[in-house]
Amino acid sequence: MTFTTRFAPSPTGPLHLGHAYSALLAHDLARAASGRFLLRIEDIDHTRSRPEWDRQILEDLTWLGVTWDAPPMRQSDRTQAYSAALQDLWSRGLLYGCSCTRRDIAAAVSAPQEGVEVPHGPDGVIYPGTCRHRHPRDTAKPPKGMALRLDMAAALSALPEPLAGFVESGPDGLTAGRRITVSGADFTLGVGDIVLSRKDFLGSYHLSVVLDDAAQAITHVIRGEDLFDATQIHVLLQALLGLQTPVYLHHRLIRDENGRRLAKRDDARAIATYRAEGRSPQDIREMVGLTT
Repeated sequence: MTFTTRFAPSPTGPLHLGHAYSALLAHDLARAASGRFLLRIEDIDHTRSRPEWDRQILEDLTWLGVTWDAPPMRQSDRTQAYSAALQDLWSRGLLYGCSCTRRDIAAAVSAPQEGVEVPHGPDGVIYPGTCRHRHPRDTAKPPKGMALRLDMAAALSALPEPLAGFVESGPDGLTAGRRITVSGADFTLGVGDIVLSRKDFLGSYHLSVVLDDAAQAITHVIRGEDLFDATQIHVLLQALLGLQTPVYLHHRLIRDENGRRLAKRDDARAIATYRAEGRSPQDIREMVGLTT
C-alpha cells in the first residue's frame, strides 16, 4: 500500500504551534516516502465546530506550505458510515444504551468508596457499568436520545482471535519500532465501557477516527503522545469491524515555558498570530524543531 498519512484537526479554534508540528511532521514524512498526505476535518461535534475555524485551518496550512493530495474529508459528511458501524455492533450485542450524566458517574464511582482513588482510563473516569443491564438491548435498532457504550466484556469475547497489538514506528516514520501488546485486562481494568456515540451527536472520536482512517487508507497515523493510551481502543475497534491496523507514531507535544501542553485558548501561539506578526513558515518550523 502507498505510504499515507493524514492531519485531522477539529474546527473548534485556531491552529497553534502544536498543530503545526503534527501537520508538518505527517506531511514531511509522506513526502519523504513519496507517499500521500491527506487532510480530514473532524467536525462531527456540531455544537463546537465553526465554519470560520474550518476556513482558518485551510488558510494556515496552506501558508505553512502543507499540501494535500485529495479534497479534505469532513466527518459531517460521514454520518451514514458511523450509523452503519453502530448498527453492526448493536446487532451483535456489543453496545448498550446509557442515560447516565457526568454527575451520575461521578456519584457512582465515589459514593461507595470515599477516600479511594477513582480509576481513570483514556477517556477519564472509568465507567462503573451502571446502565449495562438497565435498558433493553434486544431491539432491532439502537435507542435514540442516549449514549451508546461498548460492552467491553462482550467485545473481547467477540474477537475472532487475540489482539495482535500495534507497531509504534521509529522516529522517521519509516522504520518499524517496537510492537505494543495489549491484553484483555488492559481493557477491562484500564479502559472500561467506552462511549461510541453520544446522545447529542452521532459517533464519537474513537469510532469516527477508526472508520475515517480506514476510508482514507491511512497506513501511518502520526499524532501526539497524549493519544497513545487511546490507540489500544482503536486497535480493538479495528479488530471488531474487520479493519486494518495502521502503523502509529506518537510524537512529542509542543509545550509552553511552564511545561504545559498547548491548547486552542493559547491565542498567543496561534499560527494566525504569528502570521500577523510577520513571521515566516520557516520561523514556525524552527520554533517546533523541524528543519527543511
